[in-house]
Amino acid sequence: MADYMIAQVKDLKPGRYVIIDGIPCKVVDVQTSKPGKHGSAKARVTAIGIFNGEKKQLLKPVDAEVHIPIVEKRVGQILADMGNQWQVMDMETYETFEAPKNPEVEVNPGDEVEYIKSMGQIKIMRKR
Repeated sequence: MADYMIAQVKDLKPGRYVIIDGIPCKVVDVQTSKPGKHGSAKARVTAIGIFNGEKKQLLKPVDAEVHIPIVEKRVGQILADMGNQWQVMDMETYETFEAPKNPEVEVNPGDEVEYIKSMGQIKIMRKR
């Protein structure tokens, strides 16, 4: 199964996700221009990388196709501190995995957390 779906640039709105340069990003701004004499309307999409926080820009015609990452929001429990990573157990599937520590979220072993999973990467978003 693919890690993404296909949509058109005109369907993008702030708060949605898009893949830019192979990086899953959250859209923060979409600006469109009017169609010109010799071309179609263009859209300038500004987005922030979900996992690295990097700002990305996308400039394409509004009817161009873009990839939309499949982002799963899940709940897990912190099992152990593994240095620069946490060992986490998914509360639904009981699968265990390691996730990098997020300096913005302060958690301890035993805490329940919300995390996102997309394109083989995981990020702890907040403590429950």
